[in-house]
Amino acid sequence: MSDSDAWAKACAEDLEAEKARRRAQRGDGPGSPAEEFRKLFEVVADKVSGSLGSPLLGGQAAQTVQQLVDQAKAAVEPVIERNPQVFDHLAAAGNELLAAYRSAVEGHERRWTRDDTVPPRSPDDPRDDDHKDDRKDDEGPGTGQHIDLD
Repeated sequence: MSDSDAWAKACAEDLEAEKARRRAQRGDGPGSPAEEFRKLFEVVADKVSGSLGSPLLGGQAAQTVQQLVDQAKAAVEPVIERNPQVFDHLAAAGNELLAAYRSAVEGHERRWTRDDTVPPRSPDDPRDDDHKDDRKDDEGPGTGQHIDLD
């Protein structure tokens, strides 16, 4: 084994030991998106199953709900096991959607809160006819299409 291999191995071991020490200090952090989905599903299933003890549900209704929860678990667990990368992609897509929403909202907020000292012109103002195509919106990057957030 060369000196560089020994050095790389020692660094990797030190890094793993440091990670283990930090995990022990702060506890387990969030896992992969697939693991987090599994935890969420388990909590929801437990809450639904826990509500079965409620006097509002009769014996047959409680058994039916429990059977549905068990069937859902049986259907979801293999999907999580075989395709954990799907949840990584869904989490990334959710982050992209959130960034797009924030961008749209920030553009609207700037427009709503900016101090216009010049009164706005009507769309039919003849002074703008010669330069309608020359104007650029200052709403930021985009296709120029209206995004309705309501």
